Amino acid sequence: MSEKTILRALKGEVLPVPPIWMMRQAGRYLPEYRATRAKAGDFLSLCYNPELAAEVTLQPIRRYGFDAAILFADILLLPQALGADLWFVTGEGPRLSTITDRAGFDALKPASDVHAVLAPIYQTVKILARELPKDTTLIGFAGAPWTVATYMIAGRGTPDQAPAHALIAENRPVFEALIERITEGTIEYLSAQIEAGADCVKLFDSWAGSLSGEDFDRYALAPTRRIIAELKARHPDIPIIAFPREAGARYIGFAKATGADCVAIDNSVSPEWAAAHVQVDGCVQGNLASAHMVTGGEALVQETRAIVRAFSKGPHIFNLGHGITPDADPDNVQRMIDAVRGG
Repeated sequence: MSEKTILRALKGEVLPVPPIWMMRQAGRYLPEYRATRAKAGDFLSLCYNPELAAEVTLQPIRRYGFDAAILFADILLLPQALGADLWFVTGEGPRLSTITDRAGFDALKPASDVHAVLAPIYQTVKILARELPKDTTLIGFAGAPWTVATYMIAGRGTPDQAPAHALIAENRPVFEALIERITEGTIEYLSAQIEAGADCVKLFDSWAGSLSGEDFDRYALAPTRRIIAELKARHPDIPIIAFPREAGARYIGFAKATGADCVAIDNSVSPEWAAAHVQVDGCVQGNLASAHMVTGGEALVQETRAIVRAFSKGPHIFNLGHGITPDADPDNVQRMIDAVRGG
């Protein structure tokens, strides 16, 4: 059995203490991250500098001893590799050139071309595979096709993903062609991360909750199932975590329907509900509210312990329900870890 606790949980083992890592654990809440980002110059330069990207990935491992490191990158690097223009506006976030018609789609590159742009990311993975402690799991990742498509269509994050829903209504063939291209590119991207040394990979479908009914099946579930099937055909032993955020009742059966080894859950559902309805199918990851990393106190400790108890009868990876925010207190992260590990 692997000594890496997260891989053991992903195989279905129930551990006496759940392994722990945290979404966005390398980020602006850490002073050492801010210093490295300043050295890089800007966010994209940091993503594409293998030495500096590896450094910020390693920083929370050195500080906290998490059981996993997640590759420092961004879900929008894949659209850039497919030919979209990408830039970041300070204080506002990412911006992309938009795809709203057949001409825009036809200008994209084929999925097989993504590696030329993404080669520095694979180099980061190789550095991490070499530098991480031997008992620390290395997680690669990508955005799921629906979530990536919402950015490529709107050119930015939107509160309700309305531009993507509008394209489905107005020009479904173009929308489905875009989903197909992103799906193919994601398979290539994650497969290359695995070849470079990732121990497992995660699909982030941050906007899955804005889909319902048949559209959820078509654009959240089906692409995830296809990506997982292809990755497991190429890399039979690779564990895969799926995160259809805010899927609600659609979390039920998602692992079986997609082949995912673990379903990450947000904090809009209770751990007791998720244990009864989702963990019955295998490993779950989650789901402390990110706000506790800001507010701290006894509520942080009690909620952390409650989540550990709720999931204690099945395989569980402790995590937040979403990414840690820039205003989080680093000391609260340690309090959470101590509460999980019995300190």
